[in-house]
Amino acid sequence: MTQELIETVDVLRPGKSLVVAIDGPSGSGKSSVSKEVARRLKLAYLDTGAMYRALTWFCLDNGTDLDDGASVEAASKSLPLEISTSPLEEYVRVGGADVTLAIREPSISAAVSAVATTLGARTELIRRQRELIDKHHRRMVVEGRDITTVVAPHAEVRMLLTASEEARLRRRGIQLGGSQNAEQLAAQVTERDAKDSTVVNFTRAADGVVTLDSSELDFAGTVDAALSIVTGIVNHQALNRD
Repeated sequence: MTQELIETVDVLRPGKSLVVAIDGPSGSGKSSVSKEVARRLKLAYLDTGAMYRALTWFCLDNGTDLDDGASVEAASKSLPLEISTSPLEEYVRVGGADVTLAIREPSISAAVSAVATTLGARTELIRRQRELIDKHHRRMVVEGRDITTVVAPHAEVRMLLTASEEARLRRRGIQLGGSQNAEQLAAQVTERDAKDSTVVNFTRAADGVVTLDSSELDFAGTVDAALSIVTGIVNHQALNRD
């Protein structure tokens, strides 16, 4: 798996690791908020959900039976994935093919839970995610559904970004440009959350994880609140070490 390494400028914890782990349900704003937080802090950025979507695209393209866990696991190990780790650029490629837009199609959204709940595939993608964190010298914003508890449980900052169901459905609808009806939106948000929650808990904050409820916040306000959480935790840790 190849990707660019972005040049980081030490803003917080100079010369030391700074992993910001952000979990949350569908439509909570994880991707857009995490990307902006990474840009503002000059950190690398990883959308782990895009990795599961890329694997889903790969399986469907190859005719892999999504109900066959062994086959999905084998596909995850052979997945020829390239994914951006820069908050300034977005791309996902599988075997050289640009699937950045294709993995956001409703057909992928409808199928991704079958892949994401395959434990062998999760294990492989988690291994790749940790590899990317280390490759960036542990200076990265990582977002998904099990980042604070499984992928990076020892991250310097762990955050659960959540919002009301009404707010999440509204945001996802805007994100998709009004191309989905109410039933399709519900399938992408609430139904997928219900399926994925069978293998990972991303609706309640684990011990040590700070909850940020963005139901009443706009994008700028959510980013500011997230940055305040990061700086507050890092400064508190620095004081305790001194």
